[in-house]
Amino acid sequence: MRRPRFQPTLRLRLTLVYGAVFFLAGLTLLGVTYLLFDQQLTRTFDSRYVSEPGKVKNLFFMKDGVLLQGQAAVEWLRQQELELRNAAVTSLLAQGAIALVVVGGAAVGLGWVVAGRVLAPLNRVTDTARKIAAAPMAERGLHERIALEGPEDEVKTLADTFDTMVERLDHSFDGQRRFVANASHELRTPLTLNRALVELAMHRRTASPDVKELGESLLEINARHERLISGLLLLARSEQEIADRSPVDLADVVTHVVEQTAGDAHEAKVTVYEVTAQAPTTGDALLLERLVHNLVENGIRYNVDDGTGWVRVVSRTVGDRKVEVEVSNTGPSVPPYDIPLLFKPFHRHGAERVVTARSAGLGLSIVRSVALAHGGDVRARPREGGGLVVTASLPRARYDA
Repeated sequence: MRRPRFQPTLRLRLTLVYGAVFFLAGLTLLGVTYLLFDQQLTRTFDSRYVSEPGKVKNLFFMKDGVLLQGQAAVEWLRQQELELRNAAVTSLLAQGAIALVVVGGAAVGLGWVVAGRVLAPLNRVTDTARKIAAAPMAERGLHERIALEGPEDEVKTLADTFDTMVERLDHSFDGQRRFVANASHELRTPLTLNRALVELAMHRRTASPDVKELGESLLEINARHERLISGLLLLARSEQEIADRSPVDLADVVTHVVEQTAGDAHEAKVTVYEVTAQAPTTGDALLLERLVHNLVENGIRYNVDDGTGWVRVVSRTVGDRKVEVEVSNTGPSVPPYDIPLLFKPFHRHGAERVVTARSAGLGLSIVRSVALAHGGDVRARPREGGGLVVTASLPRARYDA
């Protein structure tokens, strides 16, 4: 397995650029200083001790009791000038290099701080985008805004453009939810009217057996459409934030739902086991009831039909921050790769017919939306021997019973 290549961040690259530019400028300055020093030293020696053509400078002085004059004095002075030059150059280069390294290190550190300050607005853009991406559902995080303040530069233009894009997406998702809710509500009236007309035609004295059989089929289709419309309304409602919360114990919800679905379980020859423990949370009681009801209903519907099937419903508290409802059942085997599709709207596992199916394909989609609206999540896994284990987790509430 190949190790991932190191990718330096933009802040690190800018810091390295700052440091490289500083060291290059420092080396250039050190070189120019050396050249100027060497030139000035040479010029000073020549102007003082070296005679110009056609002129004579008579130099003499005592050294160690010996009189030096003329060319011998000049040569001795040149030797002294060379030693002075070497000492000065060594001191300049060594101490200059040390100073350059120290000041360069400080410049790199300052460049790191400056790069961080310059890139801070971009980090805000990144953090906001990350919050939106990490939201349980994409449209849940679209209320986030950068709202960057400062001069009208390129970074602020980028932040304002990002805010405008997110605002348009937020309006788009909100309009989509309103459309689904309004369309579903408007479709209820003709469906109710259709059911009334079909029932009226079926109960006439002159209705033939063919008309009654056709009426039964039409009522079944109409009922499925009504369930679909109700599911769409509930899905649109559950995708909104829960503002008005009240204390709810999931143990009471589980008991109530098991009693409600007892008839369906008996008809399907499925045994429902109830294991309840206190699981306090807060939220919309009707939506939480629908969450548990859909889980139990799916567990009963997608089960074996030989009389040995069962559904186990458990409510419990996990730690100090979480409560769970777990529904497991017998049934057909579900491939692990197919589990994520079960939570998508209008997806059904198996080969149900679209027209006659009792399910609208929204059960687990509604479960997921309700859980996310309450700050929780839903996960599922195949059960050994067939069936599923679906667990809905919600935040635990602390309140007195």
